[in-house]
Amino acid sequence: MKMGDYMPCPSVMLTRLTNAFPVWVSIASLLALYRPGLFTWFSGPYITIGLAIIMLGMGLTLEASDFGRVARRRRLIALGFVLQYTVMPLVGWLSAALFALPAPFAVGLILVACCPGGTASNVMAYLARADVPLSVTMTAISTLLAAVMTPSLTTLLASSRVDVPAAGLFASTVQVVILPVIAGLLLKRALPAMTRAVLPAAPLVAVVMIVLIVGSVIGAGRDDILEAGVRLVLAVATLHAGGFLIGYVLSRAFGADIVAARTISIEVGMQNSGLGVVLARQNFASPLFAIPSAISSLFHSLIGSGLVGVWRRHAVSGVDAPRGTRL
Repeated sequence: MKMGDYMPCPSVMLTRLTNAFPVWVSIASLLALYRPGLFTWFSGPYITIGLAIIMLGMGLTLEASDFGRVARRRRLIALGFVLQYTVMPLVGWLSAALFALPAPFAVGLILVACCPGGTASNVMAYLARADVPLSVTMTAISTLLAAVMTPSLTTLLASSRVDVPAAGLFASTVQVVILPVIAGLLLKRALPAMTRAVLPAAPLVAVVMIVLIVGSVIGAGRDDILEAGVRLVLAVATLHAGGFLIGYVLSRAFGADIVAARTISIEVGMQNSGLGVVLARQNFASPLFAIPSAISSLFHSLIGSGLVGVWRRHAVSGVDAPRGTRL
């Protein structure tokens, strides 16, 4: 047997590296706290470009048939959408009040709570043997409607603390979410061969961009994070733990089967933290507003990974495991 026979193929390596997403985020967060300069170079327009690359990759994975699922699974899609934009914003607002966060951290927490589902949720749904097509569709729908929902909800819940630039949030969301997703859809249609060639690497590229964004924001806000300490960490952890738990409980209460409830739980509990970072950086003067979004990326990954481990060991019998995933 040749030495090469022992080596995993490139696609397997890409999958393994992508699935280790929580590990990379954790390492980057610790390194950023220890030596901020390792990541703070990735700032300003680089963060906006990084998120646009992530959303472009998501657009490359989508097809018209993904949106056709909405017609066939309207109830589940509607349930996931409603929970995404009610549970998380309310838990974010309550967490900010419960832990008496300073205004920049409170508004930043509410902002990330009002963001759409995170693209990493599709990977988590796959690993948890949940319903990947449902996860992809819910992510796409919540993302496309974020241009309206995120600014509106943030203004409603956070305007009593600071002036929230709703128009700026709307414009930023269109710029870094809607346009890249549409560009990805058009590229896939116009250049299918190129899309097939680059698609296997798209999830890992997204992971790299998220890790750089998280490291940059945590590095830049190192002193403030250490000063806020336990309160900020507990508030972010409460936000995501509440999202996962309430998303699952309410899904079951409204009649979703176990697999669908797990999928919705993951989708509700995992936010597009990168979008939160970009919106905070572009629309608020202080860099402190972006810190909750950066910490959010770490905690939703850690909590999601824990649930993946539990749900993989307790997979629902008689349900086929998803065949693939798209980030």
